[in-house]
Amino acid sequence: MAKYIILDTETTGAGEGDRIIQLGYMVLGNGDIEVQNDFCSSDVPISFGAMEVHHITPDMIEDKPECTQTKAYKRLLELNTEDNYIIIHNAPFDIGMLEKEGFVLNMKLIDTLRCAKHVYEDEEAHRLQYFRYKMGLYKQEEDEAKKLGIEVKAHDAIGDVLTLKLFLSELRKSVQGKFRDENPVEKMVALTKEPIFVKTFRFGKYKGKNLSDVALEDAGYLRWMLKSMDTLDEDLKYSIEKVLSHETR
Repeated sequence: MAKYIILDTETTGAGEGDRIIQLGYMVLGNGDIEVQNDFCSSDVPISFGAMEVHHITPDMIEDKPECTQTKAYKRLLELNTEDNYIIIHNAPFDIGMLEKEGFVLNMKLIDTLRCAKHVYEDEEAHRLQYFRYKMGLYKQEEDEAKKLGIEVKAHDAIGDVLTLKLFLSELRKSVQGKFRDENPVEKMVALTKEPIFVKTFRFGKYKGKNLSDVALEDAGYLRWMLKSMDTLDEDLKYSIEKVLSHETR
């Protein structure tokens, strides 16, 4: 039977050279819940900005093994099969960090951030902590944490995993309601791979304006963005190409 791995990491920072210093996840399946949560050492110093977010200090990881030597990482390798599902909020970040430790993903991936953007497209934000308060998930956390022996702390890997577990239940209901004839789990896998249509500009001279309106008023600017902006977000690129194709019909 398939297992569902709900995972989060904490790291020394968000840069190219940064590494994992906490790996936490829950394994759901067969009615049981397995909890893995390990701190790990790193040769990369923890940035003060990262400490401000997750509150992990150098002394907390000083005598810990490297990530690949932790029980959590070794168990994750065992779980990394095509039959299982890994569930992460903003998956590219955590998967990218795991890849630095030699991890090659074989599991089916559900990125709850991308799924949320598809399903809750009109929400002002899609961060996990936003949904924690918007959906009242924090009211359920204490009882859930006691069952599992978990201490809930914002931006802590295993604390965020607990929040993500609660959010996943709500997200699944919403996916099932929106796509009634489809398996909600497989639909979330599909939505993870599906481009997101960006309706509104969030930066630049057209910030706050509808993308379709900009295509009517200044299609040349959008064509310039496609040609000149190498770092253009893939979803925005997809959206610009889509609105321009409609304008040329």
